[in-house]
Amino acid sequence: MLRAVIIYGFALLIIRLGKKRIFGRNTAFDVIMGIVIGSVFSRAVNGSAPFWGTITAGAMLVGLHWLFAVIAFRNSAFGTLVKGHSDMLIKEGEIQWEKMKKHDLSEQDLMESMRLNASTTQIENIKLATLERNGNISFIQQDKKPQVVELEVKEGVQTIRIEIN
Repeated sequence: MLRAVIIYGFALLIIRLGKKRIFGRNTAFDVIMGIVIGSVFSRAVNGSAPFWGTITAGAMLVGLHWLFAVIAFRNSAFGTLVKGHSDMLIKEGEIQWEKMKKHDLSEQDLMESMRLNASTTQIENIKLATLERNGNISFIQQDKKPQVVELEVKEGVQTIRIEIN
């Protein structure tokens, strides 16, 4: 039990030092770090690895993760290498089928994400949809054209134009 308490406290400390990225909803780079650090620390809790060596390895992994994040911030090519890149799935209301196929996304997957994140079921309402590096799909909707209604107050005398957005 003592090992578990110590590892829990130490893990909490180094995760806080490693910022919120490790267990946030981020890229595969962050998810992998969470899995690896959990695996390493579990060995220290159950005693299948040397206690201090495991703590040192965990601290080194968090430090390495932090270093990679700093390098990725300063160097976009390195960032793309460790975090991946985004891909456009819809452009001006048209599905980009090559990108959908590349990421094994079905039209049903895209429609589900549109309903949940863009509150629409009409692809033509979407200006841009992007599969982000963290696996989420973001949407930018088309600018809505205002509907113009013209009303004649008196024939040939006065016309009122009303724009409805």
